[in-house]
Amino acid sequence: MRSGNPVLGENTFLDVGSGRVVTRDGQTMTIGGTVNKTALLLAMVLITATYTWNLYTGPESIPGLMPYVWGGAIGGFVLALITVFKKTWAPVTAPLYALVEGLFLGAVSAVFEAQFPGIVLQAVGLTFGTLASLLLAYKSGLIRATENFKLGVVAATGGIALLYLVNIGMRLMGFEGMGFIHDSGWLGIAFSAFVVVIAALNLVLDFDFIESGVEAGAPKSMEWYGAFGLIVTLIWLYLEILRLLSKLRGDD
Repeated sequence: MRSGNPVLGENTFLDVGSGRVVTRDGQTMTIGGTVNKTALLLAMVLITATYTWNLYTGPESIPGLMPYVWGGAIGGFVLALITVFKKTWAPVTAPLYALVEGLFLGAVSAVFEAQFPGIVLQAVGLTFGTLASLLLAYKSGLIRATENFKLGVVAATGGIALLYLVNIGMRLMGFEGMGFIHDSGWLGIAFSAFVVVIAALNLVLDFDFIESGVEAGAPKSMEWYGAFGLIVTLIWLYLEILRLLSKLRGDD
């Protein structure tokens, strides 16, 4: 079982010692349970995102949002790492991740909305529209997560992550960085469009991965981990759509 999502690896459901799928108390992972937990995590994201969104009252309030941006980003990253390395903690760390990441998303969304009115509603609609469309395509068999498909998406995702890390490193060292990542020219728009496509395709791999976990009889607690993985991908997709829409509207 392989997924392009960095938090959903091929050994997620396996016991390190035996290499077998682990189940406990006769309870196993289900699609319905994972869907319910995903909905709960989304609700948690929305609650805290609404809080920081409402803190925006005008340009003068943007500096006050920055602690939520940085605190949410760093806190979410730390909680994501903990969840990845301690998968059995997902019932606790996944909700905490959703709440913290919501603070970040609400603040970032408010900053984008201040510059481009209406962009957040467009990004939210496109994100959930993409989720619904790909889920329908996956369930109908129009898109199949073959091994070649998985390898291609994994490779592209890794390449994007590497580019972002190199760009961050260059900026920290005082260099200009890779301009096309942020520019609103045709190259920057093409790059963002490519990233949006790869982020969306990761959803297909996540659907397949969770379905495989259910078929393998993964433990009930892994529903939280599967939901966490989907939330990670959806947040990434939303942020990349925001970036692409801002470039299309003239962000430079």
